[in-house]
Amino acid sequence: MDRRSFLKAGVAAGAVAAGAGLSAPAFSQAANRRLRFVPQANLANFDPIWGTQYVVRNASAMVWDTLYGVDNTLTPRRQMVEAEEHSPDFKVWTFRLRPGLRFHDGEPVLAKDVVASLTRWAVRDPMGQMIRAIQDELAAVDDRTVRWTLKQGFPKMLWALGKTNTPIAFIMPERIAKTDPFQQIAEYVGSGPMRFLRDEWVPGASAAFARFEQYQPREDAGSWLAGAKRMMVDRVEWVVMPDPATASAALQNGEVDWWENPISDLVPVLRRNRRIQVDIADPLGNIGSFRMNHLHAPFNNVKARRAILMAMSQEDYMRALVGDDNNLWKPLPGFFTPGTPLYTEAGGDILKGRRDLDAAKRLLAESGYSGQPVTCLVAQDQPITKTQGDVTADLLKRLGMNVDFIATDWGTVGQRRAMKNPPDQGGWAMFHTWHAGADCVNPASYNAVRGTGDRAWFGWPTSTATEAAIDEWFAAPNLDAEKQAIAKVNTAAMEDVVYAPTGFFLTYQGWRSNVSGIQKGPLPFFWGVSKS
Repeated sequence: MDRRSFLKAGVAAGAVAAGAGLSAPAFSQAANRRLRFVPQANLANFDPIWGTQYVVRNASAMVWDTLYGVDNTLTPRRQMVEAEEHSPDFKVWTFRLRPGLRFHDGEPVLAKDVVASLTRWAVRDPMGQMIRAIQDELAAVDDRTVRWTLKQGFPKMLWALGKTNTPIAFIMPERIAKTDPFQQIAEYVGSGPMRFLRDEWVPGASAAFARFEQYQPREDAGSWLAGAKRMMVDRVEWVVMPDPATASAALQNGEVDWWENPISDLVPVLRRNRRIQVDIADPLGNIGSFRMNHLHAPFNNVKARRAILMAMSQEDYMRALVGDDNNLWKPLPGFFTPGTPLYTEAGGDILKGRRDLDAAKRLLAESGYSGQPVTCLVAQDQPITKTQGDVTADLLKRLGMNVDFIATDWGTVGQRRAMKNPPDQGGWAMFHTWHAGADCVNPASYNAVRGTGDRAWFGWPTSTATEAAIDEWFAAPNLDAEKQAIAKVNTAAMEDVVYAPTGFFLTYQGWRSNVSGIQKGPLPFFWGVSKS
C-alpha cells in the first residue's frame, strides 16, 4: 500500500464518524473565544530575527508589530507609523510613530526601541544589509520620531520595512533588540495584538497566545500585515500535529478549528464533511527548494550543482508533493513566481526537456566527486520537506552518490542549517525547504536567490553575476528595464546554481465552518478571524 492509499484508508473511519449523521460538538461561549490551530510545524524556537523559518514568522506576526505592512496587493501601508517623509533623493527618511503604542509589559513604544530593533534586523536581512551598507545614521530624534540618513538613495525603504518574508522588521523593546543578532532572544515582550504565553509553551506539542487588551489597531481595513489587526478571539492555541491523518481527524471531530496545511491526499476526505471548509491557502503559491551548501564538497563545485539540475525531474517532486491534480503545480525553469510581472524562464533550459542521468553522472565525475557522504537534512514532521527529501534520496542514489540521510524534525533543521562546519563535523550538504510565492515576486525580499557569499542565506552561495543583475534591477527606471534585469538574474542564478528549484505548487488550508474571516495569503493571519 502506498502513502496515499494508506492515508486515505487511515482517515476513512474518522470521516464517517465526523459526517453528517453525528451531531456537532457543543461549544460554550468561552470556547467560541478560543481558536485552536494546527501549524505547519513545531515552534522549536521563537526569535524571528535569528532565523528565517516560516513557522516562527507566523507566530511572531501575532506578537510583534511592524512599522509598515504589505497588503494583499503587495503594497506597503503604514502600521505603527503615523506619517513619514523622505528627501527627494531618498537619502533621508523620517518616521513618526502613532501615539499610544505599548509593549506587552505596559511600557510605551519609543523611537529608541525602533532604532534598536531596526539595527538588529538590518544585520540579518538582505534588504537591511543593503541599507546598512549605505547608512550614515539611524537615530531617535525624539520619543516618537526616527530618522534614517543614508549616503545614497533607497527608494524601496517601505517595502523593506513591510514585507512578508523573513526576517521581518518586528519592533521589540530596546533591551531585547540589543541581543546579538546571531544569538536567540530570551525574553518575548511584544508590540502586536497577542501576548505570547511563555509558561504554556511546550516545544513539540503546543504554544498559546492571549489577546493584548492595550493594543490599538488601526482604523483602516485589515489586509495581510496591513491595517486593523483586530483580534476577535481572546486566545489562540497552537496544537502541533506532525501526522496529517491525526490532524485531519482532529479537524473533522471539532478538536481543532483550523489546519494550516492539509496535504492534498486528504482534501477529498475533508471536502466530504459539510462542517469543513477547504481552499487554496495562497494563489501566489510556493516554490520548492533543493538547497545546497556551497562551502563544502561536493556542492562547492558548480559542476556538481549543475549535475543536480540536469538530472532532477520537477514533475517527480511535484507529483509526489501534490498528487495527480495538474492544477496544483507547474514546472519552473526559473526562480520567480509564475503569473507575476517579472516571471521569466531566461537561462532555464537545463530544467526543461528529457532528464539526462548519464550526462549528469559525467558532469558529477568532472566535479571531482569521489563517493564522500552527502549529508541530507530532511525534516520528517513537515510534509513539504519530507516528500521532497524522499525524491532527492532516490535521485542522488541513481546518480551514484553516497547518501547520508538525516531524518529529523524541522526545528533541528533550522538549527543545523545555520552551521558552516563541514558535513562530517555537524554540518550538512543539502536540505529542502520552500519559498512563498509572495516572497519571490522580485529580488528585493527574496533572500534565497541572493549570491552574497558569507552574508547570503543558508548555503552561502557566491554569485557576482547574480548580484550585479540585482543591482541593475534596483536601479531600473521602469518595468521594461526591470524585466531585462530579472532575465539576467534568472540566467546568472541558474548558471551558478544558487539553489535548485523543484517546481511551483499550491497548498490548501482547512477550517471548521463555524470559523470565519480567514484570508488567503502567504501566512495565517489571525486578526479578523472569529468563531460562532
